[in-house]
This record gives sequence, structure tokens and C-alpha cells, in this order.
Amino acid sequence: MMNHDTQFCIVGLGLLGGSYAQGLKQKGFKVSAVDINENSIEYALKMKWIDEGSTSLECLKKADCVILGLYPTLVVDWIKENQCLIKSNAIITDVTGIKREIVPAIQSILRSDLEFIASHPMAGREVSGVEFSTPSIFKPANFIITPTESNTDRAIEFVTELAQLLEFRRVTTLTIQEHDEMVAFLSQLTHVIAVSLMNTNDNTHLVEYTGDSFRDLTRIAKINENLWSELFIMNKDMLLKEIDDFSKELQNFRDTLEKEDVERMKQLFIQSTMRRKQFDK
Repeated sequence: MMNHDTQFCIVGLGLLGGSYAQGLKQKGFKVSAVDINENSIEYALKMKWIDEGSTSLECLKKADCVILGLYPTLVVDWIKENQCLIKSNAIITDVTGIKREIVPAIQSILRSDLEFIASHPMAGREVSGVEFSTPSIFKPANFIITPTESNTDRAIEFVTELAQLLEFRRVTTLTIQEHDEMVAFLSQLTHVIAVSLMNTNDNTHLVEYTGDSFRDLTRIAKINENLWSELFIMNKDMLLKEIDDFSKELQNFRDTLEKEDVERMKQLFIQSTMRRKQFDK
């Protein structure tokens, strides 16, 4: 499948794109990159994270694998406009955190000699930009592959090998529906909660007396407003359901507290403790 002659082109040299570039270069692969920001390209070249880079799309013509590190609303149009430059039999994958609105749209317009296999590295940091990229974010993270009936075993095996090469902790396969349901709860809802906590009160002086609990719980409230607005809107139906379910559970806890139902409260604590322990195994 993959060998050291395999060439990668990363489109969008941000946090994840830069981390992919570094990880692949460290494994001895040839990596090129495309970005509209010349400074990002120059920085990656200076750091020797890529072999070549440009604001033009010439590197697409040589790439065996194209990795799309674009914002979700840009991906489909990018494919529509630029797939003509990608060499025959290349595999295209992505890092996008939403799948239902993207994957079928791409696969319906893609050339027959290309294959798009969607994937999602469940990794990130509270900062953005190529200068903050590092492949170390992959080691504790999960990697999700979301194949459809349009995908071949060859493509699935390729991105599985890519994830293993980058040393992700676990590789999982989901349908695009399952993926969007999963991220609505595990990722998007948690960001909604963190943002809401930070916006609940005036936090001007919190730094003077906050503890680890609040700090840990709101770590992800430092958020890229452009990216996450797109992700939320594109997964609106599932995220609204998760917000409603969480609101019901919060109301349940409030009712328990108001009634001073200590036994019920203890049961909730025990249940949450047992569920959280599953992450520590």
C-alpha cells in the first residue's frame, strides 16, 4: 500500500495540517503543502516540516495522497474546482469534524479515477496555526474513518496505515451518521458547555481565585469562532438534541438538589464516577 516513494500533499497548513506534515516527514516521506498564507508555507519550509510548498496547486499533480485541512464549508467547492489537478488513482482524505454534509457531496462529483475516504483525527489544541503544530497531539488521540459504499478496501487500508504511521492511540471505523452523532455529544456539546460556563458570569477576576476544576472544565472554551461556528451549524440537528438531553439531565440534578434528595444525589455521583473510570483503563 504505502511505501517511502508515496508523496503527500497537505492542503491547508494549519494546526492539524502542520502536525500531519511533521509526522510524515519524521517517518521519511516526501511532503508538500498548499496554503493561501505565504507566511505559513515559509514557516514550515524554514522548520523543514515540508519539502516544498506554495500558494499555487502544482504539488497536487505529484501527490499520491492529498490531505485536506480546510474549513468544512470550503471542502466541497475546493474539490469541485481543483480535482482536475490531482493525478489519477490518488487517494484524498480530510480532517473535517463533520461528515454528513461533506462526504456524499464530494463522492457524487468526484472523478472516477480518484477516491475520497473521509477521516477525522480527534486531536487538537486550544491554539491555531502551523506554528503550534506538533505530531505529539496524535499519540493520546483517536482516529475515526468514515467509509461509505463508494469506498474500496484499498482506500480504507491506506488511511488506516496513515493513522498507525502517525501513532494515533486507536483507529475506529464509523458510518458518517454514527460519526456526526458521536461528535455532537463528545466534542460539540462539551465545547458548548465550556463556552456557556465562561459566559455565565463576569469572569474579570476569576484568575485571582479559580481552582483546577474550573480551569480544567473550561480549557476548550478558548475556541476558534470561525471553525466551530461552521461545525455547529452543519451538525445543528444532532447538536440541538444533545443540548436538550443535557438540559434535561441538568434539570434532573437541580430537582434532586432542591428536594435535598441525598440518596439520589449519591447515586448520580456513583454512576458518573463509574462511567468516568472507563476512560482510565
